[in-house]
Amino acid sequence: MTDTLRQSAAVASATVTPNRRNITIVSETFPPEINGVANTLKHLCQGLTENGHKVTVVRPGQGDEPTGFREGEHAHLCHNEWRTRSLPIPGYSELQFGVITPATLRRLWQQVRPDSIYIATQGPLGLSAVLAARKLGLPVSSGFHTNFHSYSRYYRLGAFEPLLTRYGKWFHNQTSTTLVPTRKMQNIVRNMGITNSSVWSRGVDCQRFSPEKRDQALRQQWGLSNHECAVLYVGRLAAEKNLQLAQKCFEQIRHQNPSARFVLVGDGPLRQRLQAKHRSYIFCGNRQGNDLARHYASGDVFLFPSKTDTFGNVVLEAMASGLAVVAFDDAAAAEHINHMKNGLKIDLSDDQSFIKQSIALAGQRQLIATLGREARSSALKLGWKSQIEQFERLTIPPMKELQNHDIEQ
Repeated sequence: MTDTLRQSAAVASATVTPNRRNITIVSETFPPEINGVANTLKHLCQGLTENGHKVTVVRPGQGDEPTGFREGEHAHLCHNEWRTRSLPIPGYSELQFGVITPATLRRLWQQVRPDSIYIATQGPLGLSAVLAARKLGLPVSSGFHTNFHSYSRYYRLGAFEPLLTRYGKWFHNQTSTTLVPTRKMQNIVRNMGITNSSVWSRGVDCQRFSPEKRDQALRQQWGLSNHECAVLYVGRLAAEKNLQLAQKCFEQIRHQNPSARFVLVGDGPLRQRLQAKHRSYIFCGNRQGNDLARHYASGDVFLFPSKTDTFGNVVLEAMASGLAVVAFDDAAAAEHINHMKNGLKIDLSDDQSFIKQSIALAGQRQLIATLGREARSSALKLGWKSQIEQFERLTIPPMKELQNHDIEQ
């Protein structure tokens, strides 16, 4: 056993009280990376830690980060990290996938036995984790965070979609349950042949994301007065996000209302091309924390054209910020938007209606304000606390079961 493994075992084997469990989260992405999965795991780890659990994260090293065991480096999120070697993800060179053998994870988990393992990735790191957990008989669950099989068609890999679907079915069926964010996604994974799934939704921080963060100085930088329309997009600038539809919407909005501005918050492989083609668009890059909240609240109409997201945390963040959201009847919008009450929800197959209703909304200041107020009211009911408690119920075995298993071992 290496010195690093011995160090990690010594640190993590501290006494665990009856209500405090050793929980391991395995993921290809984690803060400070900026994406929906990393954001979800940030809130999950924070919530589990606040509830008294000891959280260890296994993830790839990013950039120049040192690999191996790290204690307390992100103490506000987790107790320990095990950073694996990494390689760039094709098409997402700024992100890495983890490289570690099942045998290495087995040695780690034999020294410090997790009470529960949650695997949030289907990639090589997730595969090694599920094989190691199964070999040791550890309680393991998984999350369906990303539609990898659907993404393949946007990167000229559509021929691999059936293979990726079969792999996803096999992978998730190796775990006790697969957590999905919506009831619709639960039906989708059942149709894929994933036999045991549970709904675990998402929350939103309504203290951070709030209409009170609206910033007139920022709107002036965008070239807008208080009564002119900021059309906002927040998310990755990537092919699978259906950004061409958002562009069509805005171009027709601008035709009717030349003072409108299109503000894009986020980064990704399409940014350079979009920025060269649309010099009048406002590209803000990645924003975090209160700065991100300020950008949300300073918008008016929020476009979410994606048809591939499993949830879309940005929809809840936009609602909490008091924006009028236009989205397809899918993912978070399907669960939380009531059409013409707290946003606009469009049939998934009707791109023309998405465009027409976006144009009509952008010209109605009173409707924008009404939908935004109702969206904020809806978001106030969607805190993270109840979602963390639901995660505990779904993934952490009762202490009696763990004790019986230790006796058998």
